[in-house]
Amino acid sequence: MTGRVAVIGAGPCGLSELRAFQQAKSKGAAIPEIVCYEKQSDWGGLWNYTWRVGTDEHGEPVHCSMYRYLWSNGPKECLEFADYTFDEHFGQPIPSYPPREVLYDYIVGRAKAAGVRPWIQFNTAVRHISYDKASGKFSVTVEHLPDRKMKTEEFDYVVVASGHFSVPNVPSFKGIESFPGRVLHAHDFRSADEFKGKDLLIVGASYSAEDIGLQCHKYGAKSVTMCWRTQPMGFKWPETMEERPLLTKIEGKTVHFKDGSTKDVDAIILCTGYLHHFPFLDEELKLRTHNRMHPPHLYKGIMWLDNPKLMYLGMQDQFYTFSMFDAQAWYARDVILGRIKLPSHAEMAKDDAAWVKREEALKDAFEKIDFQADYVRDLCAVIDYPKFDIDMTVDEFKEWEHDKGDSILGYRNKAFKSPCSGTMAPIHHTPWLEAMDDSMKTFLAVKQVAAE
Repeated sequence: MTGRVAVIGAGPCGLSELRAFQQAKSKGAAIPEIVCYEKQSDWGGLWNYTWRVGTDEHGEPVHCSMYRYLWSNGPKECLEFADYTFDEHFGQPIPSYPPREVLYDYIVGRAKAAGVRPWIQFNTAVRHISYDKASGKFSVTVEHLPDRKMKTEEFDYVVVASGHFSVPNVPSFKGIESFPGRVLHAHDFRSADEFKGKDLLIVGASYSAEDIGLQCHKYGAKSVTMCWRTQPMGFKWPETMEERPLLTKIEGKTVHFKDGSTKDVDAIILCTGYLHHFPFLDEELKLRTHNRMHPPHLYKGIMWLDNPKLMYLGMQDQFYTFSMFDAQAWYARDVILGRIKLPSHAEMAKDDAAWVKREEALKDAFEKIDFQADYVRDLCAVIDYPKFDIDMTVDEFKEWEHDKGDSILGYRNKAFKSPCSGTMAPIHHTPWLEAMDDSMKTFLAVKQVAAE
């Protein structure tokens, strides 16, 4: 096969795409030339932790939204690569809620084993992508950051795998400019140690608000107050954590809430979400959406309806992560290889509209889990991705939701069974609330308790 494919980003989505092509090649398929552009100096995307915030060493916006002490907030069994299990990578069963370093090692471990690093051009930022209908090619302009050299190359397909959790959505509140303490977005949060002994306000009521609030509690914040716009998270918080209606204004250190209550705080963290932001794409190629389970205008959640040679990976709000990215990557690969024939534009639009209509009727997290599981099943039905027990992951996600309701501080102490290998995870040797050392060495130390 001839042709060229540009993959934008070498995080989990981009690496899934590289692995998909490498797997096809290893089975004897002819594949196109694959060129992956990665702005950072190493692979791993958001999982590639950096202490830097704001801009990096090249003056580029920092991609990383990762923080120290982050542990998975969902069972690892629900994101496991079906073609590269945790057992295979670590050589031993590991607990269900690993810290960041462990998951990073797992993600890049598969990429190393696949030998795809030569396909990636690191320290290379994509500056502009356009499409020429006459030639049927994309023009991709990139800049090599260390020497500022620019180049433009042509590609037959473009896969956008740059993620959507790196450009912060930053609202404003009356009086915030004169607040005497620290104000930051979750994107720039790096260490909970900074807020030890402080009264902290977190604006937001989703996963980052929940987890950053818990991290700060764990590492000694005096109090954590979280405020919500639509509805509270409603967990059974410890004594020093609480939820209130949305922040309305700030006067000095005093923050005012919609219910008329007030509180004095030392710092404010805005856990207010992220923007889908693709400044390098021409307007007619640019996905515009908020964070949702099925962004419109993407056939199978991947192919840009107006030009299916442009593909997006991982643009959904996510219960499933790595395994869903794999399913998308395998599907995109098979479209590029001609194994999957795309229907007419009208049929693709109809299919997309049906998914969007179902998504808009979803009422709660349990329905969202079922929805995304069906989406993964739909993709897996026509690709050669190894089979795994999707029904088991649905059950485990729903159990996880109940576990959080039972104990927001203790849910990470549970263990689950792998839908890929059948291995039952051990219980971690230290309860999460007491596990201050998040290093891989300490996490993998064999002092684990067998799960019942």
